[in-house]
Amino acid sequence: MIATAAVAAAATFWGAGPAAAAGSTTISPAGAHAQLKNIGNMTFTLGTFTATCTTMVANGQVPASPGNHNAAGPVSITAAPPSISGCSINAPFTSISSITTSGTWTISAQNGSPITGSLIIPTGGVVVKTSGLATCTVTVAPSGPATVNGTFANGTNSTTNPSTITPNSGQTVPFTATGGGLCPTSGNATFNVKLGAYDTDNTATAITVGP
Repeated sequence: MIATAAVAAAATFWGAGPAAAAGSTTISPAGAHAQLKNIGNMTFTLGTFTATCTTMVANGQVPASPGNHNAAGPVSITAAPPSISGCSINAPFTSISSITTSGTWTISAQNGSPITGSLIIPTGGVVVKTSGLATCTVTVAPSGPATVNGTFANGTNSTTNPSTITPNSGQTVPFTATGGGLCPTSGNATFNVKLGAYDTDNTATAITVGP
């Protein structure tokens, strides 16, 4: 018994003990309509090619009370498929002919220090078609939802200082590419977009995360 206690104490000291339970999370205001909009360009890097888009906008809603609170874990904002536009690609003599989004997109936030904020792209949530020298079809998250982990920073209002979700460096999402020739090889694309979270019901407030 003494030996067991000693092993448990040593495990705790060296960080090998049971993982700490997730703390409580509340997203406010409860029930607020939220718009998620890029701050700066959105980029996908697929091998040697980078697709750059100037606009990404999705509309969702904070869960109504009591669903906006979780006593032991994250809370999510669900959103309709985003509108993505103003896109170009650095492949020679190639342009992006269409971008189609689908499914329910999610921002998952967990209160803490720092606050974590993850963007979850649904299965097949983005399909990009290119035309020209490289005529390809690229599907993001082809086999299941893809999670882009990052941090959530609380703002003070929804005009000049919105809350933001910033991906951690080097986040990737799986993709498949068809078309052959100059099309990229299926694999993982580096994904980067900083999102602002805006309360469209009351721009004087911010969408915030707390305990």
